[in-house]
Amino acid sequence: MAVVAALIGVGVVMPPTAAAGPTVCDYPDCTPGIAPHMVLGAPCDNTTYYAFGVSDSYVPATQPGRLMFCGSPRRYQPRWFRSPPMAGIKDENTDCTPFLNYVAQAPDGLFLVCIAQQGHTFWTRADT
Repeated sequence: MAVVAALIGVGVVMPPTAAAGPTVCDYPDCTPGIAPHMVLGAPCDNTTYYAFGVSDSYVPATQPGRLMFCGSPRRYQPRWFRSPPMAGIKDENTDCTPFLNYVAQAPDGLFLVCIAQQGHTFWTRADT
């Protein structure tokens, strides 16, 4: 009886597990955490995690739905820039041959870019 009570108590204290994100995602449409209502060239605050945004209205040089990323050129204040093509959700350090020069987001939200180095293409951090 005490074991059952202990197990019930553990169930009450333990938080529910989070639902897993998409297992296959090759497009921005299925990528979580893309910020809405961003303006190209406007300041932004996170160049490392969940660094993508989309515009929602016509303002100079911005089209509705344009994908942007938050970047910091030469370590100046971060701004929204036009994004290269996005490959959805990918894992850091995995092969990205069909996506050379694309950007992606890791399952934890890390901003990634596909680069070629020493004959291999792989996803690496885009904030460095």
